[in-house]
Amino acid sequence: MTSTRDFTETDSDQRAELERLRAEVAEWRRRFEKGEARDVGFTNSANEVEALYTALDVTAESAESLGVPGTYPFTRGIHPTGYRGKLWTMRQFAGFGSASDTNARFKFLLQQGQTGLSTAFDFPTLMGYDSDHPRSLGEVGKTGVAISSLADMEILFDGIPLDKVSTSMTINGPAIILWAFYIAAAEKKGISSEKLRGTIQNDILKEYMAQHAWCFPIEPALRLIVDCFEWGAKHAPLWNTISISGYHIREAGSTAAQELAFTLADGFTYIERGKARGLDVDDFAPRLSFFWDIHNDFFEEIAKLRAARRIWARHLKERYGAKSPRSWIMRFHSQTAGVTLTAQQPMNNVVRVAYQALAAVLGGTQSLHTNSMDETLALPTEEAVQVALRTQQVLAYETGIPNVIDPLGGSYYVEALTDQLEREAESLFEEIEAQGGVVAGLESGWFQRKIAESAARQQWEIEQHRRTIVGVNEFVTDEPELSIPLLKVGVEAERSQRERMAKMRAERNDASCTEAIDRLREAARGSDNVFPHILECARRYCTLYEIRAALEDVFGAYREPVFF
Repeated sequence: MTSTRDFTETDSDQRAELERLRAEVAEWRRRFEKGEARDVGFTNSANEVEALYTALDVTAESAESLGVPGTYPFTRGIHPTGYRGKLWTMRQFAGFGSASDTNARFKFLLQQGQTGLSTAFDFPTLMGYDSDHPRSLGEVGKTGVAISSLADMEILFDGIPLDKVSTSMTINGPAIILWAFYIAAAEKKGISSEKLRGTIQNDILKEYMAQHAWCFPIEPALRLIVDCFEWGAKHAPLWNTISISGYHIREAGSTAAQELAFTLADGFTYIERGKARGLDVDDFAPRLSFFWDIHNDFFEEIAKLRAARRIWARHLKERYGAKSPRSWIMRFHSQTAGVTLTAQQPMNNVVRVAYQALAAVLGGTQSLHTNSMDETLALPTEEAVQVALRTQQVLAYETGIPNVIDPLGGSYYVEALTDQLEREAESLFEEIEAQGGVVAGLESGWFQRKIAESAARQQWEIEQHRRTIVGVNEFVTDEPELSIPLLKVGVEAERSQRERMAKMRAERNDASCTEAIDRLREAARGSDNVFPHILECARRYCTLYEIRAALEDVFGAYREPVFF
């Protein structure tokens, strides 16, 4: 893996020092390495790792561009003062059962010191179905909170000052509709959209690539996202209108380099679609954010985050002509890797999450979710989620880590790994271009195949004991598995949700709803921005599925390509 440095220094003393170092390393390898018989290390992505890294492994270009935090290309972080100025936002993902159930969990987390809200939705909501739709039967509230109209959103944030908290909503296919519900709920509290802070995930490309929660075909789905960019730039300047997500790509089985490249390629596609609409890149790019998975390979994850900032800054400045430094800056949320949690010996997950959280912080994340130890078995209990939050608080207040900005900057290994991941990402960009771009690659199944191949390789490595998973394929005990309390969402949540929906439908003005839906459908047939029409539907208590169905009448439904 070791790269050969292009030495162009003219200073004779420096050249002599490097030659001396090269001779020392050669002697060290002769004495202590055992040739072909030696143990060879690999990252989780199966890249070979050398036993020793020195200045010889860091490119001159990388060393010169390292710079200081808060300056282009932001390898060392986007803020000049790092966490000394402001800690990362501790944003625990939460949602289950009814809106009132999750409202209580939100308030519990805020009381425990959480500094931002992050909303998980149930599967019917993720797919754009109301809780009383036949396809929702048995699924309401099971994997997140059920939200079917403005009425549910009002309950979800009852007693929570939306102008004082930052809210993240993890939803994609019907994201534009849920965002409208949120804005309408804030309006009912007397809070304008200009004062709202938060993020809507709204990243539909990765859904076609990895997670598969979509509503519409690719092109109209991209139109809706650009509608959010356009409306948000004017009316919600503090809101992140998209969180371009590598998390789900990595959870589906990609390597770190694939997560990096595929996610950034999605981001470039959104930039291109915004520019094609006629938007100035500097008007909407500063509100684009990212979301990364933090896996088990400690140094690889840190290097991935550093490379991501550098690549984004360079492409926005040089390729897309962004003039504002705010457009060059990559702001991102991180979450510890759910796919690494194990049902076997679940207490081990506390340790995994702590190390992953440390990697996220050393990589310079702006906000962080730490998974609970029980999430491979069920939605987290209050006790488990409190331990996960305390993990972040111990890291923030007891370890001293936030006192120094980018403490691994200049590490030979971290810098060499950052360079390598950047090179791999650029190589993958070329492959994507050869496919005709992101949309063409999705339509042909190219991305899906790449991720599936990587996932199959990783599973094979585990089954062959080439990759150790503690408590799963090594260090297994014969003792009965530890029994831990689990959160169980019963049928009561679905029953009460259906009752509330029936009451809401009986009390609303159906004629007003029909009028708003008809206007939305007509706008969708044209080229106007549809968000104002969706927002008006939300205000009149049109439901999630009613709005989705109106758009689907115009846009049609998506069918995934079949490939082998």
